[in-house]
Amino acid sequence: MAIASIGSIAAEPVSGSANALGQEDFMKILLTQLTYQDPLKPLDNQEFIAQLAQFTSLEQTRQLNARVESLLSVQSVTQAVGLLNKTVEITGATGNAIGEVTTLRFVDGQPRLTIQTAEGAFVTDVSPARVSVVR
Repeated sequence: MAIASIGSIAAEPVSGSANALGQEDFMKILLTQLTYQDPLKPLDNQEFIAQLAQFTSLEQTRQLNARVESLLSVQSVTQAVGLLNKTVEITGATGNAIGEVTTLRFVDGQPRLTIQTAEGAFVTDVSPARVSVVR
């Protein structure tokens, strides 16, 4: 899930690679290795423990990544809610606009702002990433 914060530079969403190995793939490799090992030369205990340590580290990194992603999502929502009734300047293809944030809605979990300009016009579906100044 891509997270856009106020005034941020748009970033490509990070997604899982089709070539990435998961927990099940690692277990299959490990079981295959144990199944076909030479009985006269069993797997070295140090190698086995090192592989388990790598697997544990990989799993902890995956869990940490999921938690950070969740935290960023909550932060994005909190940041967007804080913009309600604030005067903001947004950048766009047609130039900059200044107005007050009147409503906030969520599209696919991403906050979208509605801004009322000084002329009374409404600019809808504004990403918080387009906000350059908050007054």
